[in-house]
Amino acid sequence: MLRPDTISLTILLALLTALGPLSTDLYLPSLPAIARLLTASTAEAQLTLSAYLIGFALGQIFYGPISDRVGRKPVLLTALLIFMMASLACAASPTISALIAARFLQALGGSGAIVLARAVVRDLYSGARAGREFSLMGAMMALAPIVAPGFGGLVQTAWGWRVNFIILTAIGIMAMTAVWRLLPETLPESPPGDRSRIGLWRNFAALLRHRSFVAHLAMVATSYAGLFAWISSAAFVLQDLYGLTAMGFGVAFALASLGYMIGTSLAARLVIRLGLDRTMGLGGLALSVGGLALIAAVALHLTSAAALVLPFAFYLAGLGLAMPQALAGALSAFPDHAGAASSLVGFAQQSMAALVGALVGHLLGNSAWPLAASIAIMGCLTLAVWALSRGIRSA
Repeated sequence: MLRPDTISLTILLALLTALGPLSTDLYLPSLPAIARLLTASTAEAQLTLSAYLIGFALGQIFYGPISDRVGRKPVLLTALLIFMMASLACAASPTISALIAARFLQALGGSGAIVLARAVVRDLYSGARAGREFSLMGAMMALAPIVAPGFGGLVQTAWGWRVNFIILTAIGIMAMTAVWRLLPETLPESPPGDRSRIGLWRNFAALLRHRSFVAHLAMVATSYAGLFAWISSAAFVLQDLYGLTAMGFGVAFALASLGYMIGTSLAARLVIRLGLDRTMGLGGLALSVGGLALIAAVALHLTSAAALVLPFAFYLAGLGLAMPQALAGALSAFPDHAGAASSLVGFAQQSMAALVGALVGHLLGNSAWPLAASIAIMGCLTLAVWALSRGIRSA
């Protein structure tokens, strides 16, 4: 079994949190082809992403509270089994409706991995140390959006979209095996508090009454929503409006994702020295600057894809600085209910992302304005919440 404060445990937890990005980023270059081959509209193809986000949000409500009662490991293994079987169903889907349904089930499984990985971190660490662990996991997880779109574009070109979901099935099997053999149970043997179903819902209510928790939650949700505005529309904007191929889009997406790796790597070094609050502030500033730079690029009618990719890379650097610290801040006050807190954070995060992503997809036409405006709004909101809630969070 892996021990705390080891890089091996961090790598395993990063793999679990990477299942979500892999499940979206790997097949993104295939979205136009899926729409064509399954005789679906652009909006129907985007529903495969929206359905995943909705399932990811709903699934997170249940995993954390259940794991607070019965343990992290058995619940995590169950979630990974659901993810693996649903990924196989995605690969075999004969229609767009079947693919949308299978993606929803895939998300129900994948959501458990990220909720329980966060709960394990909170079981083992607290404060700036937890922030550093989330940042290290984020730096490793950032390999997924860097590598996955380019690899997915290569797979799409060589074998077609279904093979991407077969690859996800294999990853699910590997994750299950690693958790079963290597992950220790981290839930304390006798955690205090009411473990009845009523008690679990009371825990949610108590979390939402905690002003510091809500402030951190808002920063997680708004910053992450900007990311999904990009994910839900970048394939269509960069390929249909800016002329990139599926492979070219994968490369552009990967280059933008380097920003997140840079941000999380910086955060892992800075948070112990600067603390959660100031590291979050730097991230919020980068989020807003990146979003406003996107607005400028569209307003100036710049025609190069780099005019969108580079500002969004800056946005992602801000996300890497801010979001891991906001997660640590949200979970820090609730050591006995880390699963419930992680579930509520994940639900709000994914719900906001699904809402913004669906809105951008609906508004998307022959302009990049919906993409740029939504990202700028989310970045500026994150900075505003950080600035206005400093007294609440330090109380």
